[in-house]
Amino acid sequence: MKNSFGNHLTLTLFGESHGPAIGAVLDGLAPGLSVNEDSIAHKLSLRRPAGKIAPARVEADRYQIVSGVFEGKTTGTPLCITIPNENIRSGDYQRAAARPGHADYAAYMKYHGFEDYRGGGHFSGRITAALVAAGAIVADALRRKGITLATHVSRCGAYCDRSFDDVETDIAALQNMPFPLLDPSLEDPMRAFIEAAKAEGDSVGGVIETAVYGMPAGVGEPWFDTVEGVLSHALFSVPAIKGVEFGDGFALCDMKGSQANDPIRLHNGGVVTATNHNGGINGGITNSMPLVFRCAVKPTPSIAKAQQTVDFIQNQETDLVIHGRHDPAIFHRACHVVNAVTALTLYDLLAGRYGTDWFTKEG
Repeated sequence: MKNSFGNHLTLTLFGESHGPAIGAVLDGLAPGLSVNEDSIAHKLSLRRPAGKIAPARVEADRYQIVSGVFEGKTTGTPLCITIPNENIRSGDYQRAAARPGHADYAAYMKYHGFEDYRGGGHFSGRITAALVAAGAIVADALRRKGITLATHVSRCGAYCDRSFDDVETDIAALQNMPFPLLDPSLEDPMRAFIEAAKAEGDSVGGVIETAVYGMPAGVGEPWFDTVEGVLSHALFSVPAIKGVEFGDGFALCDMKGSQANDPIRLHNGGVVTATNHNGGINGGITNSMPLVFRCAVKPTPSIAKAQQTVDFIQNQETDLVIHGRHDPAIFHRACHVVNAVTALTLYDLLAGRYGTDWFTKEG
């Protein structure tokens, strides 16, 4: 029953969707890191649902840091963030009929019926608010070391955003977008596509793309703790992510070696590659080029259409129409969760390479 991740920086998530509060504990942060509470609130606001494609449940996310920070700086001891659940409506949920696409039956089997099933309990996307709050602290620490990152909606239905080009500039442009796109003109047609699915009682998925700028070369381990492996481990914790690919990913299968290999050159006294088909990683280790990866986000499983299921208490087949307050799409909100998970993972990898105090050293 493990709800923690990380080696040098350990993140533990706690709480349930309809419990009193959710939260996160970060253990292993360097002492002396600045904690910008406005930055945490801003990141939470970007994740928060809004507009016609939002569910009716909108939480204020009035978080509180209850340990690990003193006079605006981390103490080096475990940092605990709590976020109260204030806008709950537990009567929408019943235990018996498993919701297709959800963890209801799997959770019942794992926890023998003692789990809090309301709103998905500990499996709910609501828990990602705690991830975003924790990630905001770490993202600020990375930024002070010249490492920035961002995620945008790469594809939604037939609409495709452009890929990262001038990575540093593109990352900066995405920082304040609730619906992050490199081509903002695509937001209206993408939203219309989502709204059309919602009107039919259905939902849609999408592809999101992340880039990290400024990672030094030589971070990561060969074989079992590769950068791809550790990042994928963390990314698959985000609800609805069903696939991860790095660099050109599966498209590399259609290339020849002469096309897939990245030519190595010198630039401003450093080693770079002329292309980045491998997404900034060779042999599981960073090569100083931008990290680039994509995540497949499945359609929101809670839909208003009748679906076949099983009442696992009565052990009989039944039909189910899900009630409650649900997103018709979550990939645009998942962008901000993926940013947080990426920041937390990279902090852990960098602490393993350089030591925890590296984050408070100048240069």
